Amino acid sequence: METEKFKLIDIAYGVVIPLLLVLLIFFFGIYLNPNGTHHILGTTGATGTIGIILTQGFAQMIVLGVPLALGLLWNKWAGGAAGFITGGMYYIASAGLYTGYYGSYDSSFYHNFFGDMSVLAWLVNGVIIGYMAGALNNKSTNFKRMLGAGLTAAIITAVIQVFMNYNFSLDFAGSSSMMPYSPQAMAHGLWTDTSLGAAGVYGFVISFVPSIALGVIVPVIAKVMTWYGLQPTRH
Repeated sequence: METEKFKLIDIAYGVVIPLLLVLLIFFFGIYLNPNGTHHILGTTGATGTIGIILTQGFAQMIVLGVPLALGLLWNKWAGGAAGFITGGMYYIASAGLYTGYYGSYDSSFYHNFFGDMSVLAWLVNGVIIGYMAGALNNKSTNFKRMLGAGLTAAIITAVIQVFMNYNFSLDFAGSSSMMPYSPQAMAHGLWTDTSLGAAGVYGFVISFVPSIALGVIVPVIAKVMTWYGLQPTRH
């Protein structure tokens, strides 16, 4: 069989597009992150909220988006397995980061975030979102069914994460004068924040808008992939 000849479009697919994605992610992380040194959107209000969604929210969308896509395109087992991998990686990275971050404020203070149930919930939600979407869609290529399955799985996992953050994240307020707010205090603060108007609006936007967007964007991508025969097939 004759191999494909090299074409200029191959440079665009193989070099230009990947580099643009790298630059886009770099721009999001450095200039849109409200916690970054060079942020351009501000740290509070609507612009700060947009920055959080485009950085932290975007990272979480990738973690959950991969198993969601595989669940829709392949089956519930592939989605659940992918979620275990991506959710597990996010759990390990986040737990390690937070353990070191909070410990850096006070050398005598130590909390093991690997035992934080709200952080571990990311592993569980990765499995759930992939498995649930795959089970609800059941290999269908009908867009309405894919959209319904994606939105249902994304919103349910968002509710689980909010519940875990609000009730089971670590709470050590007042344990050290140098310590920043505890994860549970920050989770509670999301729902009392009034920077976007009434209390609860900010918490809803931060907690649910990325998940709703995920539940819409991934089915669209999955449907487009079916047009080009890019979904896994059974033999």
